[in-house]
Amino acid sequence: MDKIRAEIVDTGIPLFLKTQLEIKAPPKVIFDLVADPKSHTKIDGSGMLKGELKAPKRLYLGASFGMKMRLGIPYIIKNTVLEFEENKSIAWRHLLHNVWRYELIEIDPRTTLVIQSWDGRNARSKWWVSDSYKWVPKAMARTLVKLKELAESR
Repeated sequence: MDKIRAEIVDTGIPLFLKTQLEIKAPPKVIFDLVADPKSHTKIDGSGMLKGELKAPKRLYLGASFGMKMRLGIPYIIKNTVLEFEENKSIAWRHLLHNVWRYELIEIDPRTTLVIQSWDGRNARSKWWVSDSYKWVPKAMARTLVKLKELAESR
C-alpha cells in the first residue's frame, strides 16, 4: 500500500506556505475536528502541541484558546480565531501574527479537499518566521495526513 502524503504547494510567495490533501469525509466531519481544540494534539504533525489550555469546547469567530507547546523548552501560546465559516474555513493567529488557516472544498458529498496554509507575511518577528521554511511545510503535510486518518475513521 502506498504511503499517504499531502502535497506541499509552491505558492511562490515568501512567508506563505500551503499544503493540501483530499480526504474521504464530508466537510462537516473535518471542520468539527479542526474547530475542536482537543483534536489539535491528535492531528499535530510538528510534535510541538502538548495540549489545550483554557479553550472553548468548539472554536468560533473571535474565540481565544491557549495551547501548551514545546520547541526545545515548554511554553504556552494564545491564539485568536480570525475567520470562521462553518464547514468551509477557519483561521487563527497568535501574538507574533502568524496565521494558520484551513479551507475545506467539497468535491462530492463524501470527499473534501483540505488546504492548510501558514501565513507569516504580517509576522511581528521576521527572523523567526524565516527559519520556518525549513520545517513547517513538512509538519503541515504530516498534520493533513493525521487529519485524514482521524476524519476517515469516523
